[in-house]
Amino acid sequence: MRTLTEQLTQYAAYHRDRRNIATHFVGIPMIVLALAVLLSRPAFVAGSVPFALSPAWVLFVAATLYYLVLDVPLGLMMAVVSVVCVACGQWLAAQSTLVWLTSGIGLFLIGWVFQFVGHVAYEHRKPAFVDDLIGLLIGPLFVLAEALFGFGWRPALREAIEARVGATRINADRTAAHR
Repeated sequence: MRTLTEQLTQYAAYHRDRRNIATHFVGIPMIVLALAVLLSRPAFVAGSVPFALSPAWVLFVAATLYYLVLDVPLGLMMAVVSVVCVACGQWLAAQSTLVWLTSGIGLFLIGWVFQFVGHVAYEHRKPAFVDDLIGLLIGPLFVLAEALFGFGWRPALREAIEARVGATRINADRTAAHR
């Protein structure tokens, strides 16, 4: 299994333009929340569990376990994000079917629009998941790590990533993205 540095480096290689990263700061949370909304139905109560279980919980717990294996501190932070997303998802799933589907599908579609605009208009490169499906799981972790890097968190990790793929930039034109 690849390390956290290897996973983030591979994902970062597809995301060096700051404007593309900015679109991911909007698009990825929308997609993650959409999954929490859409997968919060059906839900069932199991024994003494104090909350309703759903496919959303299965997905988010599995993802969080993977994140914890990669890196405990970052995995714990993602666990908090996951709990908030699933709680919001459950609330929206408890609304009318129209509200549930409109919010879930709307968030999902708009989130992907942001993703593809970032890659087409700014990065001029296909999304990471096209070459490696694990990119779908690493995307949320990348966004959280990038946000934390902005606060000075784990500079050695950021430097290790940038040593392999270069610093972020703003591409002047298509040619700059293909060097």
